[in-house]
Amino acid sequence: MMINNYNFKDYIIKSLEEEGFKDFSKVQKNVFDNLDKNKNLLVKSKTGSGKTHAFLVPIFNDLEPEKNEVFATIIAPTYELARQTYNFAKKIASFSKDEIRIKLYTGGSDKQRELDKLDNKMPHIVIGTPGKIKDLAIDNNKLKIYTSKYFILDEVDMIFDGGYEEDINEITNVLINAKFLFFSATISKHLEPYIKKYMTNALILEMKDENLLIEHIWIPIKHKERFTVLKELLNTFSPYLCIIFINKKEDALSLYQNMKELDYNVCLISGDVSPRERKKTLKEIGDLRYQYIVATDLAARGIDIVGVSHIINYELPLNYEFYIHRSGRTARMEKSGIVYSLYDELDEAYLNNLEKKGIKPKYFEIKNKELVPYKGRNKRDERKKPETDYHKQALSHIKLGKKKPGYKKKREQAVKELEEKLKKKDMKGRKRK
Repeated sequence: MMINNYNFKDYIIKSLEEEGFKDFSKVQKNVFDNLDKNKNLLVKSKTGSGKTHAFLVPIFNDLEPEKNEVFATIIAPTYELARQTYNFAKKIASFSKDEIRIKLYTGGSDKQRELDKLDNKMPHIVIGTPGKIKDLAIDNNKLKIYTSKYFILDEVDMIFDGGYEEDINEITNVLINAKFLFFSATISKHLEPYIKKYMTNALILEMKDENLLIEHIWIPIKHKERFTVLKELLNTFSPYLCIIFINKKEDALSLYQNMKELDYNVCLISGDVSPRERKKTLKEIGDLRYQYIVATDLAARGIDIVGVSHIINYELPLNYEFYIHRSGRTARMEKSGIVYSLYDELDEAYLNNLEKKGIKPKYFEIKNKELVPYKGRNKRDERKKPETDYHKQALSHIKLGKKKPGYKKKREQAVKELEEKLKKKDMKGRKRK
């Protein structure tokens, strides 16, 4: 087995074999190969690429269970993601003959009970959400995370988008002896100051070819009702498991109810669903009770759903970086997947931005209950080129002399007028031909 190529402890190998590992994923190999370097790691890799084991395996391999101290602090942005990481860690620990203490700290738990337990023994591995870890470790000074040799931030961009920057700053300040491993599917600009501050000695590992596993298909609505197009699309394929993303909670509920009335085998995950109900629904999804999931972006980040074969963007996300996160719910662990996106004319600039980020879509439309190639968007782009030429011609002819008050406004008006004249002149010439 390829997993034996690394010198990991026997119980770790046994746990991985039990999980069905035959080889490590690209991100896991990259992390393992670079851990010995005296550097922190900033890892950019899509959701579902195997990031959790990329940091858990080294932690367990270096852990010394005989010591009564925190060895690793792992922070996740949501309860669901923290719980998933905790479950993975507990599985690995169950194969060890030595006791490995792992504690999950998230909101809604019994704080006093947690504080009392910390008087006796420290956990070896701490997993939790930012506010809870900060409360126990900084505000109450009971959870002694300053001994950590590893500090993991999972889904860094989501943590900062959630407004936890102040909490993370305070936590980071006490982790002076830890190796930092930060993981994220995207690195947005507002993260750069924090990364520069705390990861001055950082090696950036970017998994660049992961999008090759995902096929992106964009479908125009063309003035139809969006739900009508969705029904037409669902008639063209039968997914193993499909997530249908929509932006607002109230719209998600409405879409779910409409699909339910048409007897689709569907469930709902959104912010209006209680944590207890979400947990129950996720278990039912794992038991293959559903074929379709209607979800807001709560499911795009921080919830691990196994076996998603298709994604449908019923609406494009407001932040185009969320498109990457939604797409990452399929093609997990180097399997392939398909992402369908419904769009209209107002989405042109949005789609152009995604293409600049390396997304290479195919354009299709639905005819006679089949997906067929669609060239409409390319034709529309070609029609816009002459207008761009008119604009350039007009700019080259306009000269208004010295820049005086109102210069810009006068110049814009003159360019617009000349642009219209050039268009009319060109149209007359075409008619004569």
